[in-house]
Amino acid sequence: MKITICGSMTFYNEMLTLKKDLESVGHEVLIPSVALEVPGEGKYFGQYMEDNDGIDAFPEGHPLWQLKSDAISEHFEKIEKSDSILVANYEKKGVSGYVGGNTLIEIGLAFYLKKKIFILNNTSSEISYKQEIMGMQPIILNGDLSKIK
Repeated sequence: MKITICGSMTFYNEMLTLKKDLESVGHEVLIPSVALEVPGEGKYFGQYMEDNDGIDAFPEGHPLWQLKSDAISEHFEKIEKSDSILVANYEKKGVSGYVGGNTLIEIGLAFYLKKKIFILNNTSSEISYKQEIMGMQPIILNGDLSKIK
């Protein structure tokens, strides 16, 4: 099966491990590119913004928004070419099973395209849009990659 991994770039190292584990049992796996790494900074988009006075310091038309736009489009293309997505959702900022806004739109795209949606860990009820995620009827793996079929 061709699987695209989705999730916060905070979990990039975990995505690499998931990719390796899934490929070892015969899956073809796509992951987000590091296109969201700000050139010359060695930081991912979100961290760069946090370290530079937050999102409001980057007004409409700022070149960083094109970087973000390109990365979203590139990942959408990977989802379109895949049979399924795997949401890598670990703890972030004290929220277990974290799913951020960008990952939510990726889940929505996969749902619309009728792709299988696998979520690695249960999504926290602290996430206000958990009902939307559950409404797209994902398969919750509870950490067990062998359930991907």
